[in-house]
Amino acid sequence: MKIIYICIALESGLFYCNMLKVKDKEFELYLSEEQLGVRVKALGKALSKDYDGKCPLVLGILNGAFMFLSDLMKEVSVPLEVSFIKIASYEAMQSTGSIQELVGLKEEVKERHIIIVEDIVDTGRSMGHLIDKLREKSPASIAVASLLLKPEALLTEVEVDYVGFEIPNKFVVGYGLDYDGHGRNLREIYQLK
Repeated sequence: MKIIYICIALESGLFYCNMLKVKDKEFELYLSEEQLGVRVKALGKALSKDYDGKCPLVLGILNGAFMFLSDLMKEVSVPLEVSFIKIASYEAMQSTGSIQELVGLKEEVKERHIIIVEDIVDTGRSMGHLIDKLREKSPASIAVASLLLKPEALLTEVEVDYVGFEIPNKFVVGYGLDYDGHGRNLREIYQLK
């Protein structure tokens, strides 16, 4: 399945794409690559300050957080470890309401400072489930860094310590976020039109 871009040619010779089609849905530009970069740098600086003198274990949530995690880690200046866990609660554009732990955690988390890096927190169910499971392993602390947060969609109370952007309850794609497996490779974030 290809992505169809609707772009405008600029005088500089570059192209500005403000709309695109992923599979059967049309999306419009919501957050530019520049906006994402500025916010990721700020989050990296905050994490570096808050975890100075510690060596946190960073847990990236696959698949969606891979781009955010990669860029964020380049901005963090303290020693850390990175691992991944895969949980799922979405099919196509809908939350299924059930959480499936697909790839488990191998590292010891007892008395470790844990930073969960997520692409988006919407209903909060998956994040709440993961935090509960991690608390059973007695970490020193648990913090959540999410690129996007949809406050209007929250069904489970979850504390997100580091938020890139609060967004309305609309479907988004790009920068790791997908629509039915497509669109993750986009450098920007697009909102359903």
